[in-house]
Amino acid sequence: MPMSGPEIEGMIRAALPGAEVVMTDLAGDGDHWAARVIAPQFAGKTRVQQHKMVYDALGGKMGGVLHALQLTTEVPT
Repeated sequence: MPMSGPEIEGMIRAALPGAEVVMTDLAGDGDHWAARVIAPQFAGKTRVQQHKMVYDALGGKMGGVLHALQLTTEVPT
């Protein structure tokens, strides 16, 4: 069963306290998501490092129950 937007958002927020997370269901099927994550923990990190932090927050679910995630990360301004 695919992961829900609120479930994905909750996992990201738990790993990155204070993060702003906006989820978008790209295909309307609950299986293809876009996440915009703005987190102070990203300061000084490369984009690749930021994405890895989000993937780590999802505990290995990428490619399994979470089929596709389009990810945008930013540092708060």
